[in-house]
Amino acid sequence: FDFRAGLNGVGGGYALGIAGGIFRLKVWRCVADPSSHVVVGPHVFALLLIAPFVAATVSLLEQNWYLRAGFVGDSYTYFAGMTLAVAGILGHFSETLLLFCLPQVVNFLYSIPQLFKIVPCPRHRLPRFETQTGLLSPSKATETRYNMNLVTLFLRVFGKTTERKLCLRLLAFQVACVVFTFAARYVFIAFVHWK
Repeated sequence: FDFRAGLNGVGGGYALGIAGGIFRLKVWRCVADPSSHVVVGPHVFALLLIAPFVAATVSLLEQNWYLRAGFVGDSYTYFAGMTLAVAGILGHFSETLLLFCLPQVVNFLYSIPQLFKIVPCPRHRLPRFETQTGLLSPSKATETRYNMNLVTLFLRVFGKTTERKLCLRLLAFQVACVVFTFAARYVFIAFVHWK
């Protein structure tokens, strides 16, 4: 979750969006086949892991939302990534979790040229705050090349904006990816049963 950790509420909001998708998926799976202990066991495990994580993340998000009283930092982002990964692996839905994390995958793929030093990569890749306007603008790695990350891409596509609007757009993208994942699962399951 590191690529957005410097913006108010985005780290916790993304984690909450993914965890909400996991919670919904696992409740659905437990209700769909409650008699199979072999199948239900991993689903219940994932629910028991995600439920307290959701509660803690909601509490954290209250303190981390714009203007924040608390900063999540690396401690929370590592904890969130680890919790979601453990739930995905031991809950037997790692492919679905990967689709839930589509914004992170897109960010990684878009950042590859800078991460592997094909193009210059600055130490700080957060957007630039313009004090005159109060808006965020895309930061630049050089005079002619923008930083290659999802936050800067959103600013380049949608234009300069406030931190709050940028955060809401990024969170909307996360929610859209979760909804897309459920739709893709439904289509795939319907296709497999049709054959």
